[in-house]
Amino acid sequence: MAEKLALFGGKKRVRLVPKDLFSWPRVNREMEKMVLEVLRAGKMSGSDITKEFEKQFAAWHKRKYGLGANNGTAAIHCALFGLGIGRGDEVICPSITYWASCLPVFSLGGTVVFADIDPETLCLAPDDLENRITGKTKAIIVVHYCGRPAEMKKIMAIARRKRVAVLEDVSHAHGALYKGKLVGTFGEVSAFSLMSGKSLAVGEAGIMLTDDRRLYERAVAFGYYERSNELTLPELKAAAGLPWGGYKYRMHQMSSAVGLVQLKKYQEEMAEIDQAMNYFWDLLEGTPGVRSQRPAKNSNCTMGGWYNPLALYRPEELDGLSVTRFCQALQAEGFPARPGCNKALHLHPLFNTVDVYQDGRPTRIAFTKKDVRERVGSLPVAEGIQKRVFSVPWFKRFYPEVIECYAAAVKKVVANYHLLLKDDPGNPVDGGNWGLTFGV
Repeated sequence: MAEKLALFGGKKRVRLVPKDLFSWPRVNREMEKMVLEVLRAGKMSGSDITKEFEKQFAAWHKRKYGLGANNGTAAIHCALFGLGIGRGDEVICPSITYWASCLPVFSLGGTVVFADIDPETLCLAPDDLENRITGKTKAIIVVHYCGRPAEMKKIMAIARRKRVAVLEDVSHAHGALYKGKLVGTFGEVSAFSLMSGKSLAVGEAGIMLTDDRRLYERAVAFGYYERSNELTLPELKAAAGLPWGGYKYRMHQMSSAVGLVQLKKYQEEMAEIDQAMNYFWDLLEGTPGVRSQRPAKNSNCTMGGWYNPLALYRPEELDGLSVTRFCQALQAEGFPARPGCNKALHLHPLFNTVDVYQDGRPTRIAFTKKDVRERVGSLPVAEGIQKRVFSVPWFKRFYPEVIECYAAAVKKVVANYHLLLKDDPGNPVDGGNWGLTFGV
């Protein structure tokens, strides 16, 4: 006889949760010491510690240049300016991502063209990407979504053939590997958020990486007036001293200090997260209705720190049970599941009707001769994904017995799914979230 669901009065499967199972980031004495040294020396707005962090972060990725920023959005903004994005340029981006992946394009006069996602990876779909490239396309933004590396071999082949630059948004995938190579090392430039909720957390910060000196110097000129002495290109040196974009994007040195310590211990912490998350999904292998977003085990691809892990939901294997009802039952078991993920950006008014800069036309098409806005139904996977994913716990520690309780909760709900069909409310019309992280 199947266990009685907690939703109907049965006992919860998850009852005792160690305090450090989800605690993040892990703060140690060296981190505290480094921060206090910066504070006491009055060096919060300096750059020496930041430059050392940039050097070490770039060396980890075997890239020539690193540029710290006050957040990941700023890093992306600088990368876009470094690529030369300007009025009328088209930049392709997956519709399912955090808004900061592409919204900075607006301030440069460019427009975003959204592409669909792959239903298994939840990353940019290479086939749809190729269909979106035009003579106006100047860059492709690739998001390694929720830790899953995008299909970089196919994407880079398309980009090279079409002679379009690639910007990797690695904010979800610090340390992840694609076919044995770190993500963030494939495109012309990459950008990372390092805020406190990310897997490599240093505070409110970000960083840009590139091997292109011109791109790097353009990014410096855009938002780093105090680093004008680094500029070597004549056209940039001639107008040095003031930030070209009018932005002040330098990284706070308390965050840089934290970052230097994090780089020492992240590999070990990431390995434990990876062990814990893979153990969870190994326990659920073959369970009807649920799949992991992780790559195949023999692919030489990894999920890095598994930022904000998601489960792929297959309602057709559970007689059409909605992900909403499925998550209600999981929540009752003590499993913090939330249906959905980021909403499809191409459907938001900001990308359709809003005139941000008072140009007399929606900003998305202010400087384009054609209407690039996608109609409802044009990106079917992105528009339907809220019904087919849900959040799973982001385990920071490898506690097998505790993780087994979470896996057992999923199996328990699946075993009793037929009892949930009767009062299934269905999924909301407007599912998902414009942000992302729901908690653990």
